[in-house]
Amino acid sequence: MEPSSGSRDDGPAVPPVAAVLPAGGSGERLGGATPKQFCAVQGRPLVSYTVRAMERVGWISDIIVVVSPENIETMKSIVEKYGHKRVTVVKGGITRHRSIFNGLKVFAENEFSNHLLQKPEVVIIHDAVRPFVEEDILSKVVMAAKEHGAAGAIRPLVSTVIASAADGFLDHSLERARYRASEMPQAFLFDIIYEAYQQCTDYDLDYGTECLHLALKYCKTNAKLIEGTADLWKVTYKRDLYAAESIIKDNLSQQVCVITDVKEVVAQAGSLLRESLQSQIKVEAMSASLSKNDSHLQNILSGHCYNFVCVNDKKCAIQETQQLVDVLEKSNIPLLYPVVLILVHLDVSENISFSLGMEELTRIKKFARELKKKNILVYGLLIQYKDQLLLQETVNSAAAVIMALIKDRNPELIGQLLVA
Repeated sequence: MEPSSGSRDDGPAVPPVAAVLPAGGSGERLGGATPKQFCAVQGRPLVSYTVRAMERVGWISDIIVVVSPENIETMKSIVEKYGHKRVTVVKGGITRHRSIFNGLKVFAENEFSNHLLQKPEVVIIHDAVRPFVEEDILSKVVMAAKEHGAAGAIRPLVSTVIASAADGFLDHSLERARYRASEMPQAFLFDIIYEAYQQCTDYDLDYGTECLHLALKYCKTNAKLIEGTADLWKVTYKRDLYAAESIIKDNLSQQVCVITDVKEVVAQAGSLLRESLQSQIKVEAMSASLSKNDSHLQNILSGHCYNFVCVNDKKCAIQETQQLVDVLEKSNIPLLYPVVLILVHLDVSENISFSLGMEELTRIKKFARELKKKNILVYGLLIQYKDQLLLQETVNSAAAVIMALIKDRNPELIGQLLVA
């Protein structure tokens, strides 16, 4: 689940901080024509998730995204579409280090920006394809950089590192326990890392990859190493995109809001449904009309709820559901993440025949297609209430279907009516 947005007064007393996100890679190892930072994950470019991770941290004053010249307009359109704030897009160089150097120059040289941004005391450098960075590790590297001049996240090595001889046979291996993998984020006193880049040789700028090494080599600044968390990994290969999507889906599947009609039979089914869901997911409940519970709904939305279940015995409760859609749109939540909206129809008719006609089904499909354009995924679910003794079993089946829809978030199933 997305952490709540911090204010500039929240958290530790950090110095003035900016972030530079190199995003100029070609994605050669990923394969395909689209660079990995612009690949869509749940319909949104990967780089947008990383920008959002920085944006949530209120004490980061400026976010510099460095992209290749041909992707400048693409990045600017992403910033505009997803409403990112405090972001400056900068033209990158032909290598990683040259791109980072260009990102730093916006604080020191007019050539690279229409106006100089306020120079930070500390600058964070973080890969644009590491979208799951959290405020805690950012704070740790920033505070360590303020004290020591430079700091970086590390992780234990997963595999043993070996060196091969010229003939292709094993030369020697390193003792894995003594070594660590260098990760991102890294942080530096701005003056130190900027001086290091100014002194860099062309060889370092063209072939180097480690910023901490530059601070040590050119400024004699030995970085403090901070143990990082497992979610700092970098999207490199196509399989990593699938893993990133799985993590995002899981984060979006932590909470559901169940909204039920006040009618007794609907309230009973809604209560059973909430109980069945509670063993699998956090459940918020609303039993009155949306208009009377608007403040309650706003509180739920502020807690970053991305899943809603509306239980009703009306044949097609689209008009009532539209109130929820209006509130969702005002919140801008669907702008960043796909929202799941499940319309549960409780069939209490005595007639054994199917109670929803083609006209109602067509209306649901049309409603779902329209909302898909707004990043709201609408599904229908029918619960047949024919036998009180079988209701619990039917509700349990409905809960399983609801959890599958929430976890999968499959846009191809929108507008379908499933039967529990």
